[in-house]
Amino acid sequence: MALIGKIRDKSGLLLIVVGLAMLAFIMSGWDSMFGGNSGSYGIGLIYGEEADVAKYNAMAESIRNQDAMQAAQSQREYTEKDQEMSEDKAWNGYVESVILQKEFDALGIDCTDKELDAYLYGQDGFTVMPDLAQSFADSVTGQFNPRLLEKRIEEMENSSDPQVSQQWEQNKLQLREARKNEKYFQILNQGAYVTKLEAKEEYKAQKEVKNISFVFKRYSEIPDNEIKVTDEMVRKFYEEHKNEKEYEATAGRDVKFFDVMIQPNKADSTKFNKMMEKLKKEFTTAKNDSIFAVANSEDPNKKNMKAFLPYRSETDPNAKPGMTYPQYMDTIFKAAAPGQIVGPYNFQGKIYVAKIKYFNNQLLSARHILLSANKADTIGSRKVKRTADSLAALINKDNFEEYVAKFSQDPGSQQKGGKYEDFAYDEFVPEFSKFVSNGKVGQIGVVETNFGYHIIEILGKKEAKIPVLSVVDKNLTPSPETEMEINDKVHNLLYTIDSKVSRQKTVKEKIALFDSLAQKNGYFSRPIRILDEKPRVQGFQTSFAADKILKMAYDEEAEVGDLVSAPIKDQGKYIIAMVTSIREKGVPSFEDVEERMRYEVIKEQKAKRFINMMINEKSLEALARKLNTPVMKGEVTFANPQIPNASYEPEIVGSLFSALKDGQKTVPLKGEQGVYVIQITKTIKAPSAANYNAERDQLLANSRAQMQGATKAAFMKLADVKDNRKFSALGILRK
Repeated sequence: MALIGKIRDKSGLLLIVVGLAMLAFIMSGWDSMFGGNSGSYGIGLIYGEEADVAKYNAMAESIRNQDAMQAAQSQREYTEKDQEMSEDKAWNGYVESVILQKEFDALGIDCTDKELDAYLYGQDGFTVMPDLAQSFADSVTGQFNPRLLEKRIEEMENSSDPQVSQQWEQNKLQLREARKNEKYFQILNQGAYVTKLEAKEEYKAQKEVKNISFVFKRYSEIPDNEIKVTDEMVRKFYEEHKNEKEYEATAGRDVKFFDVMIQPNKADSTKFNKMMEKLKKEFTTAKNDSIFAVANSEDPNKKNMKAFLPYRSETDPNAKPGMTYPQYMDTIFKAAAPGQIVGPYNFQGKIYVAKIKYFNNQLLSARHILLSANKADTIGSRKVKRTADSLAALINKDNFEEYVAKFSQDPGSQQKGGKYEDFAYDEFVPEFSKFVSNGKVGQIGVVETNFGYHIIEILGKKEAKIPVLSVVDKNLTPSPETEMEINDKVHNLLYTIDSKVSRQKTVKEKIALFDSLAQKNGYFSRPIRILDEKPRVQGFQTSFAADKILKMAYDEEAEVGDLVSAPIKDQGKYIIAMVTSIREKGVPSFEDVEERMRYEVIKEQKAKRFINMMINEKSLEALARKLNTPVMKGEVTFANPQIPNASYEPEIVGSLFSALKDGQKTVPLKGEQGVYVIQITKTIKAPSAANYNAERDQLLANSRAQMQGATKAAFMKLADVKDNRKFSALGILRK
C-alpha cells in the first residue's frame, strides 16, 4: 500500500509503474470508445428513482447566488465550505420538493396564478408577507403599497437582462411551492386531535407526585479495571443483543487518521527573523506605506483594503475581524508615536509588523435609518433624497426606533434600533463619520454615502486612542529543504506502518497497531465516520484531502486495515489514514460494536455486584450504613422521570407509578447510571379539575408544532434517499 513512498528511490520500478499507468489510461480510453462504462453516475436516488440533475443544478445555482450575495453584503468571503453548505441546502430543498410533490399530486394540491397574486398582494384573506410589506412600504404612510410591488414585478419580467427575468421565474416557483406547503400542512394540522382521556392522563402525569427516599450506587464508583471481562463474555453478549434496534448498523465506512504537521525548523526560524528585521528597516524609510504593505504582505485581501485602518485589541468587543492585535500589545501601540514601527509580533499564527499613521481620538455613537440608493441612478437617487428629507422632518428622539423598524434598509443595525456605538472615525464611511464627529449630540441630519441616504442622530462621543495602522503580515513557513525532509519522514513512516500492519491477522490487531505506532511516533489517531446515505468527510482544511479519504474508504477493493497509498497533503500537514470499518445496514459486525458491548458487559457486572450487596437489607437506613452512603430524598412525576441528584430514569420512575404503594420498597433496580433501592414515602394525588382544556391545548399545540418536522422525517425515511453527489463528482461507483 505504501509503495509510492519508495518509488523515487527505485528508478527501475518507477518506469514500470509509469508504463502500467499509461497502459491503464490507453485501455480506459479504448473501453470508452467501444461503449464501456463512461463513469457517469446519478447524483442521488429518491424512492429508488434517479434525481433530476437539471432541476437540482438550477436550485443549487440560485441558492449559491443568494448566499454569495449575502456574504458580500456582510463583507465576508464566500468560501469553498460556504458553497458546499449552499449546495446541501439546495439538495435538501430539492429532495423535499420531490417528496412533497407526490403528496400534492395525490391530494390535488396546486397554486393557481390567481391564488399566487392573492398570496403576494395580501388579498382574499391572505396577509402580506413581512419581507414584502417592509420592502414595498409607502414612503409617507409606512404601509404596504401594492403598486410598488407590481411595478417591480413588471420590471423584472420585462428586463433585458435574462438573469433578472430568470431569477423572477425562480422566485415565482419558490413562492408557489411555499404556498402548496402551507396548504398541505394546514390539512395535516386539521387531522391533529387530542382525546379527553389523553388530556386527563397528561394532567395526572404532571400533577401526581411521588415523594421518595432512596439509596443509589453509581457504576463509576467501581473502576473499570476492577471488573474482569473475557472476550467470550463479550461475544456472548453480542449474540444475545446484536439484533436489537439500538445496535443496528448504519451503512457506511469508518476511517482512522493522524496528521504530521509541516513545520519550519530552527534554521528556517533564524532565516525568517533576519528577513523580518530587514523588512522592518525598509518599512521605516518607505516612501509609500500603502504600496509597501501590499507588496510585502501575504494576505491577498490587503490589495482591496485601505492603506491605513484602525486596529483594536483582540479583547475589544467592538473590534472588527482581521483588524485586531494581541491584548499584550495594547499598551505598546497606544504609547507609540505616529511614524513608529511596532513589531515583529506573533498573532494568530502570523508574524506582523505595523506602522502607526495617527490615532482616532474619539469613540462615536449614533443611530441611523438607511434608505438605499445608487448614485449612478440620478433620478432614483433624487427621489430617495426627497423621501429621506421628508422623513427627517418627522423624526425625533422619541419615534426614531419606530421609523428604523419601518424604513431602514441596513440589516446590520435594524434589530438594534439603528444604533452603532463606540465606533472610531475611520471605521465608517467618511461622510457618516464626519457628520457624527463634527455635529452636536442630539443633532439629526441627512447624509449621502455610497450606500444611499442616512438619517442620522448623534448619540454620544467620548475620548479614546485607537491606532490607525498600516500592517505587513508574513507567514513563517518551512523551506523547500525542510518540506522535503518531512516528506521523506512521512513516506518512511507510512512504509513502516504498512509493513507491520500487513503482518497482523485480525482487524482488531491491525487497528490497535495503527493506533500504537501513531502514538509511539508522537501522533494521535482520530476516527471519522462516513455514512452511505450522505457521504461527507469533515475536519480537513481542503476538499482535496477530504476527497482523497472518501475515495480510499470507498475504493472498489477496499478492505478493513487498508492504508492510504501515499500520505495526503492537507494545507500544512500530511495525513496518514486507515480504513477501520466497512458497514452494511442491519446487524452490526462484532468488530464494530465490540468496545460498546464490552462497556455494557462491564456495566452489567457492576450492577450484579451492587445488587448482591443491596439485596437482603430490610430498611434503607441499614442499607445506607452498610454501603457507607446517604439516604437521599426527592420527588418525581410521571411526566418528568428525573430522579433528583441521580439520573434520568424513565423505566424506573414508570415502575414507581405502576403498582408500588406508599411505604413499600423496591428490590435493587438496575438503572442507566447505577443501581437504586427506592421507597415511596408519600403519594400526592393530582387535585381534581373541572376540565383538562389546558393540557389538551398544550398537547395539541405540541403535536402541531412537531407535525411538519416529523412528517418530513418520516417521508425522508420512506423515500430511502441516497445522496450520491460526492460519489458522482469523484467517479465512485456506489454498490
